[in-house]
Amino acid sequence: MDQLSAISEDLAEIEGQIADNFRALSNGFQKLEKIKDSNRQSRQLEELTEKMRECKRLIKEFDKEVKALENNFDRETNKMLNEKKQSMIKELNSYVALKKKYATNIEHKRIELFEGPNEGFAEENGLLASSMTNEQLMDHGNRMMDETDQAIERGKKVVQETINVGTETAAALKAQTEQMSRVVNELDSIHFSLKKASQLVKEIGRQVATDKCIMMLLVLIVIGVIAIIIVKLVHPENKDIRDIPGLAPPVQNRRLLWSHS
Repeated sequence: MDQLSAISEDLAEIEGQIADNFRALSNGFQKLEKIKDSNRQSRQLEELTEKMRECKRLIKEFDKEVKALENNFDRETNKMLNEKKQSMIKELNSYVALKKKYATNIEHKRIELFEGPNEGFAEENGLLASSMTNEQLMDHGNRMMDETDQAIERGKKVVQETINVGTETAAALKAQTEQMSRVVNELDSIHFSLKKASQLVKEIGRQVATDKCIMMLLVLIVIGVIAIIIVKLVHPENKDIRDIPGLAPPVQNRRLLWSHS
């Protein structure tokens, strides 16, 4: 099995794990609606939060595998994989919003001072207050206010955590978009450079061919001139051979004006 097939199998496995976690989150929130006790709701919400963290980790791993495949697949396949990743992020954000909603509702239920959720609890608080001294009432009120402040702080932490998850997801999405844009720009630049290099190689080839032709022509001319010079020196009386411009005619045999008797 080659490397591409192995990476594809890993991608399919991660996608299956994400789908399983999303089904678990959907079932968990449906179960959360049926729970009335605030403590049990809090525990259930913590479990769902852990599932969401796992989904976030798997989506990052899925994105890493997609980046490893983007140079091996065509543009349409890469587009399909990125759209699938965006769909996963969108679904995860919907569960994050549900978590925020339920966390806010749970904290609202816990914010109670002297009033209870029903009349019986209100009457019990009234009887309890009537049996307390002013100092005890003040101490009890301070404790209740401290518990309320702590509940509000916990609610703020839940909201801040939700905001952080959304911010990190948006930042990751923005970074991935910028990276894709840089890759496209680099590919365009490489394509332009290859095109210019191909044109330059063709021009150099034509120039080299022209230089070779000129050199061959010069060699032929030099050979011809040398041949004419040699023939002219060997057969100076041959009239069929024209004199070479710039070359003096051969010296004629001198006749003496007088001769020995």
